[in-house]
Amino acid sequence: MHAYRTHTCGELRAEDAGKTVRISGWVHRRRDHGGLVFLDLRDHYGMTQCVVEPDAAAFALADSVRSEWVVTVTGKVTHRPLETINEKLLTGRIEIRIDEISIQSRAEELPLQVFGDIEYPEETRLKYRFLDLRRDKLHRNVVLRSHVIAGLRRRMIAQGFTEFQTPILTASSPEGARDFLVPARNHPGKFYALPQAPQQFKQLLMVAGFDRYFQIAPCFRDEDARADRSPGEFYQLDFEMSFVTQEDVFAAIEPVLQGTFEEFGNGKAVTQAPFPRITYADAMLKYGSDKPDLRNPILIADVSAEFADETVEFKAFKGVVASGGVVRAIPAPGAGSRPRKFFDDLNDWARAEFKAAGLGYVILEEEGGVLSGKGPIAKFIPPPVLKRIVDKTGAKAGDAVFFSANKELEAAKLAGAARTRIGKELGLIEQGHFRFCWVVDFPMYELNDDKQIDFSHNPFSMPNFDHDAFLKLDREADRDTILGITAFQYDIVCNGIELSSGAIRNHRPEIMIKAFELAGYGRDTVEEKFGGMLNAFRYGAPPHGGSAPGVDRIVMLLADEENLREVTTFPMNQKAEDLMMGAPSEVTLKQLRELHIRIVMPEKS
Repeated sequence: MHAYRTHTCGELRAEDAGKTVRISGWVHRRRDHGGLVFLDLRDHYGMTQCVVEPDAAAFALADSVRSEWVVTVTGKVTHRPLETINEKLLTGRIEIRIDEISIQSRAEELPLQVFGDIEYPEETRLKYRFLDLRRDKLHRNVVLRSHVIAGLRRRMIAQGFTEFQTPILTASSPEGARDFLVPARNHPGKFYALPQAPQQFKQLLMVAGFDRYFQIAPCFRDEDARADRSPGEFYQLDFEMSFVTQEDVFAAIEPVLQGTFEEFGNGKAVTQAPFPRITYADAMLKYGSDKPDLRNPILIADVSAEFADETVEFKAFKGVVASGGVVRAIPAPGAGSRPRKFFDDLNDWARAEFKAAGLGYVILEEEGGVLSGKGPIAKFIPPPVLKRIVDKTGAKAGDAVFFSANKELEAAKLAGAARTRIGKELGLIEQGHFRFCWVVDFPMYELNDDKQIDFSHNPFSMPNFDHDAFLKLDREADRDTILGITAFQYDIVCNGIELSSGAIRNHRPEIMIKAFELAGYGRDTVEEKFGGMLNAFRYGAPPHGGSAPGVDRIVMLLADEENLREVTTFPMNQKAEDLMMGAPSEVTLKQLRELHIRIVMPEKS
């Protein structure tokens, strides 16, 4: 018999009754029932109930074990009494009568209980992550992650993609986030950077003629953490394709995502390919976000013209429109029957979260077939204008309509957040579905804080603009034209979560240099930062494009979690600290000398 196990803790079934077996694992729970001692033994594969009687030779030792001790048990498999069968366990119809037990290791007093669903502070969970990972839910999430990655890899290969690995140590480049830098010992004063993404390398693979590349790529960005973004590192399904249009990219990845969510989505409905396409402009107008959650049926409408009407007397909104701003209307189906507190809470939330004056609203009523409004601003809106608002929003009697008035982007953000909050509070969010969409036609450029033209998103995207005309644009003289240019750039979104950005790439050196010039970067800067890729393009580059859906976010959605911490093995905390391993940590003076580095600490305030 094997020294530790003939079976795992999740393997034995009713047909194994009568066999003498050996299993090893952690003591999940110890119970004492009238002299009988029950030990629930757990390993990676499952759990098996073991029992020992007071007159058994192994009783004294079995009685001494405690939670999370690692033990080996030998005994006969027996049927459980009918009244004790546990259908929730695959092994729930049998138990092992313990003949022998040996202790492999003891556990000290636990700072975090594995058994049960007690909530612990983040600090405790991350410091003792090895214990946290033993807990059933987190353990299942991490296993799910492994299976999802295997499924993604299998589907990508079936789609004709080949897996390649790209460098981890590379050059720093301005890709939007802060780099993690690595000092180069043999090159004093110079640094490598960990890749924010394999962007340039995967494009170079296309130039090298590999046609369809993918990898489960680690990416490193020195960014602040949030629920859907890990500090430091994350993984993405990175892929790139040659000789493709935007629609070709969509057609390649949609079956991969659809199949993955159907396989691991626990029976939830999944959007069938082709996924809906929504322009960035429409997304910001109708959903108030470039990450629209299509499970929410509420659609935002622009009612700027209605509040600019000369018959409207509400000066606050009229003033916003007159100064170049907009008014957006958010219908709230059935909200008319809600108590006043519902409306007051939304107003307080808008003031606290968005520093807004509040959310104006109208409650719609009908009497004798005539629709009217009530509420703080209803008296300022004449019936003909109210009807136009109702027609635009699709609202009806018994509904309410909220309003967001500000500069276009700020109004859209508040309207989008209000749409989400109203949808949740009114129970309108569709359950049991994964709703995918593409957001397309992103603006190529925007104005930065200094009111200068800068890239809006990915600087490597191909502008959706006549190439000859593009090369003739002047940064100052053609300012409005430049700000109106869209890019062959797209995001894939599921249930309001952005899974990735992608683009058809700018593969022509002269257009790339011009694109950066329009954003304020000189030719010398482009040559210095992206010289490797530019030089490659000068030797024949195919049209190419791709994307990189985030693995962590995919698993987060499939596991029905709201925080990436719940689907990653060893995450850092909000301050980008590894509490378990003690990173970041100080290093020795000898190490610093080898790297030609001197530390200058910030002055204490």
